Amino acid sequence: MEFQIGDKKIGENNPAFIIAELSANHMNDFDIAVKTIEAMARSGADAVKFQTFTPDTITLDCDNEYFQIKQGTVWDGQVLHNLYEDAYMPWDWQPKLKKIAEDLGLIVFSSPFDKTSVDFLEDMGVPVYKIASFEITDIPLIEYVAKLDKPIIISTGIADFEDIKLAVKTCLDCGNDKISLLKCTSSYPAPFEEINLNTIPDIAKRFDVVVGLSDHTLGSEVSTAAVALGANIIEKHFILDRNMGGPDSEFSMEPHEFKQMVDSIRNVEKALGKVNYDLSEKSKLNREFSRSLFVVEDIKEGEIITEDNVRSIRPGFGLHPKYLKEILGKKVNKDLKKGTPFELYFVKGD
Repeated sequence: MEFQIGDKKIGENNPAFIIAELSANHMNDFDIAVKTIEAMARSGADAVKFQTFTPDTITLDCDNEYFQIKQGTVWDGQVLHNLYEDAYMPWDWQPKLKKIAEDLGLIVFSSPFDKTSVDFLEDMGVPVYKIASFEITDIPLIEYVAKLDKPIIISTGIADFEDIKLAVKTCLDCGNDKISLLKCTSSYPAPFEEINLNTIPDIAKRFDVVVGLSDHTLGSEVSTAAVALGANIIEKHFILDRNMGGPDSEFSMEPHEFKQMVDSIRNVEKALGKVNYDLSEKSKLNREFSRSLFVVEDIKEGEIITEDNVRSIRPGFGLHPKYLKEILGKKVNKDLKKGTPFELYFVKGD
């Protein structure tokens, strides 16, 4: 499975598409948003992702028990509307930031949270859409996006298997097969034992889609390992400095960390290569240091070959060791000096 986003081919046998998630890490400051995007470009990101909502399009301004966060998260004690007021990126920033990011070579897209945000992003001309984990059950939203016939990336953080099936079916029923599913653990930060990276190749097999990882762990190990398991997309939250604070700071990567992750992923991609049993030129040269049969004691013509005078040793200029049993007990047809690579024609004929 493969599709195109901008100038990037996304899918198997292509470099991983690495997304830097801006989220709330703009700190309600346009200049910080710009500096963050510039750092993303320097750190090797392929794309920057925004979130397009207002507090009122994502929730209600209500503080009853249903809207209070109390699940042991980094946001406990807050009311949903207040949290999204802190995280909200003004919509008038987004076209300006898109232009800045694209001038730096980044692909720009966003997670919409209702139809009005989709319409806004269509006017901006984004090439791909992201459905956030908590919106995977919003089938009307997925349908609205899928009908645009652009690639659609869906995180699965709070989804059970039936949720994923329905989301994929919704896209396909709209005639859109440019689907990516991101393995995601909606815990912030996410503990390693809850990641279950082995689900990634299973998703690819079951759903025949581009697969990836939306990673909320600390560090880069999980993202790098995901690429080794076949992830074609990696998404990580990005912040200039965690000491800035903010709703997402605890599980966001600083520029030097993101750069290290990108470098690790690119090295892993080189190392994965392809199925290949041929030796490189360097490996062929190194075969000289493999084992072979050598004369290890002087042997006179007519003497018998034994394990004391012919052995398998390094280097590899002599007869293949597989012939040792065949030559033992036979006589040599000439004088042989210690250190001579043994050859079959040294064996005396009957």
